[in-house]
Amino acid sequence: MEDVVIVGAGIAGLATALALKRAGVEALVLERSEGLRATGAALTLFPNAWVALDALGISQNLASLYAPIKRGYVTNLDTGEIQGVSFVASNGDLVGPRSVHRKTLLNALADQLPINSIRFSSKLAAIETQEHEGSSISIIHMADGTVIKAKVLIGCDGMHSVVARWLGLAEPVYSGRSAVRGLAVFPQGHGLDNNVQQYIGQGRRAGFVPLTDKEIYWFFTCTSPAKGADMADEPEVIKREVLENYAKDLPPIYLDVVQHSDLSTLTWAPLMFRYPWHVVFGNLSKQNITVAGDAMHPMTPDLGQGGCSALEDAVVLGRHIGKSFIQNGRLVPKEMAVTIGKYVEERRWRAALLVAGSYLSGWVQQARSGWGMKFLRDAIFYTFLFPKILKFTSYDCGKLNFKHDDSSPKA
Repeated sequence: MEDVVIVGAGIAGLATALALKRAGVEALVLERSEGLRATGAALTLFPNAWVALDALGISQNLASLYAPIKRGYVTNLDTGEIQGVSFVASNGDLVGPRSVHRKTLLNALADQLPINSIRFSSKLAAIETQEHEGSSISIIHMADGTVIKAKVLIGCDGMHSVVARWLGLAEPVYSGRSAVRGLAVFPQGHGLDNNVQQYIGQGRRAGFVPLTDKEIYWFFTCTSPAKGADMADEPEVIKREVLENYAKDLPPIYLDVVQHSDLSTLTWAPLMFRYPWHVVFGNLSKQNITVAGDAMHPMTPDLGQGGCSALEDAVVLGRHIGKSFIQNGRLVPKEMAVTIGKYVEERRWRAALLVAGSYLSGWVQQARSGWGMKFLRDAIFYTFLFPKILKFTSYDCGKLNFKHDDSSPKA
């Protein structure tokens, strides 16, 4: 009998295991791949993510490797107008987000876990529950015939989660847009400032941000799936299509970044999300089983909150389970339904708002231009809505201080 089993060794799974470790709870992480996966190459971590990483005890390890972003620029491809935002505080400190290698983040989380706590090449086949001493436990059937019993089961197995499907959550839907992501490598250095550059309009959205002095993370999204499904496993074709077709009229600096792509990092994928009302009204838990990260709230990347919100989930879930564990000296199965229910209610509305805000942000910024859409985007969205949506990234999910009562989240 395991105390906690986590399905998936992505950001949500590893962070949840680490949060539980901080409380003394042992978790077994089951990962279907042969090693840590880093699809997507890099991601941008906003202030809310750094609050969560600080609670997990690894923020300094990562912050020392990556510089904060200084400024952001958005160029309207239709008008040539450029809007800028500074991430320098009034006292001169840099308070902007930081873009990091996804693999570096995963390794930083995994390195804090006990040896053998991650079991690779472990594919989940089926889930069932049974009564045990008056409470519910999970029976996890693996593809190789292994059967594992757990007092708590947490699905962190991504967008197409087996655990979410067992809970009855509706499947994610296609947003109508697809995205290419990749890393560009400049062996002699790229010489650019640490600023975000974005280009929007004509049904497209593209951009790039330096990771290090030699690497740049870039992306391109479009409203048409075009040949994306056919090109998913052909990085050379992906690069050629972006350069010669979809982005051929973008500024030379962007094309130069794409030209320097490391082909092994290129991906083309449809942008999926779960309808916000399915997050609000769906079954996010049942007895001792719940979900976190993309398994709970897959969202489009337009606010950069997929990984950030997964880290929040981990801290909140770890705090609730950890408090119960410390109060009882062990994990009491009878308490887990209530404990997990508190986590779900704390996360449900915030997750739904992030999903909705991300979708709205992408739809408005990437929609084809007409006078009506230009008015909606420039006069209403950027002026009134976007600043409010951006405040979501300053959320404080709380700490993992199990000896005090000051660990509640702060908006």
